[in-house]
Amino acid sequence: MKGAFIAFEGPDGSGKSTMVRMISNYFKDNNIDFIQTREPGGTRIGEDIRRILLDNRNKGMIPETEALLYAASRGQHLREKILPAIEEGKVVLCDRFLLSSLAYQGVGRGLGIEEVMMINDFAIKGIRPDLTLFFHVDPTTTLIRKTNKKGGDRLEREGDSFHKIVYEGYMELIKTYSDNVIIVDATKSKEEVFEETKIQINNFLKRRGII
Repeated sequence: MKGAFIAFEGPDGSGKSTMVRMISNYFKDNNIDFIQTREPGGTRIGEDIRRILLDNRNKGMIPETEALLYAASRGQHLREKILPAIEEGKVVLCDRFLLSSLAYQGVGRGLGIEEVMMINDFAIKGIRPDLTLFFHVDPTTTLIRKTNKKGGDRLEREGDSFHKIVYEGYMELIKTYSDNVIIVDATKSKEEVFEETKIQINNFLKRRGII
């Protein structure tokens, strides 16, 4: 039996990475076979690309380079890690995937959704997550909190106007690419968001006959 591919999406500071960790712990406790991974990254090559992309010294990186690096990392990640895990019957929990590139580079950087989709389809051959959970929250407050605490990486420090454009891009993209996307209200408490996330994932896995 094949596994399943679940992507966690949302603006910076939405809490999606926390939810990936909490669901991972829940899966461990319930003996659900899974892998936890992230984008950009997930593989040795992908993590090297991630360091280049998020390094604050690379402020001169042009949008086209940024988009191509994300697509390159994603292609490596999919072939080397995600697809083999699915073939082994595992559930893949991935922090970000294609929707992030469409929002950040396609809309936020102004490269165009179709153009960014094209280079990603070359990298991942049209493969999409079986389920995408989008953690919905206005990023302004959460991003300020995050950058004040950690300083922020190259993209997190792009400023409010950039992240508002990305957020608006997400909203439009979800309308267009609504198949298999579930919106989770991330303005609630961490415990409430986790409960909703767990319910949605369990319902999905039951439909797939995985649990």
